[in-house]
Amino acid sequence: ENVERMLKSVLHKPTVQQRNLQNLFQRLDDKAMQFVRTEVYIRFFAMAPAGQDYFKQSTTRLHFIVDKLVAMTMEMYQSPKTMVNDLSAMGLRHVGYGIPTDMFSPFVTSCVQSVRELTADAGELEAFSWSLNLISRILCRVITEGSTIVMKAINQNSALLLRKAVNCAPRGE
Repeated sequence: ENVERMLKSVLHKPTVQQRNLQNLFQRLDDKAMQFVRTEVYIRFFAMAPAGQDYFKQSTTRLHFIVDKLVAMTMEMYQSPKTMVNDLSAMGLRHVGYGIPTDMFSPFVTSCVQSVRELTADAGELEAFSWSLNLISRILCRVITEGSTIVMKAINQNSALLLRKAVNCAPRGE
């Protein structure tokens, strides 16, 4: 419902926003992208210190995540159906990793704040922010719907909870 409402409110804007986002990305050189890669995590860990428990990868992997996220903001305009499918799969992986949905809002905020440092154009920032918020909402919805009692027991690494979850989980008959 949130995604539908969000899409209806800007149904006339995607072409303009896509062009704004392309303009932004064309101006971002390697130095600017390096700034975004590092600044996102500095801001995120300051806003949500618990996020450090979920981002225990190498710096290279963290930079890859930001690069992929930036690319996904453009892909959301170019091929939304494909992106929704990809995000559904990604969301289920996040369920497996045990990522809480309350980590998404500060991460998105840190991304938007980092990009805000590089552009004065409100249209470019709105295009980036809108796409990133949509990605976040889709992921949160998939995580919420995919967090079954069995997955929660697996994430807690408890054999007892897993047996209880499997015993009461519905099965196709």
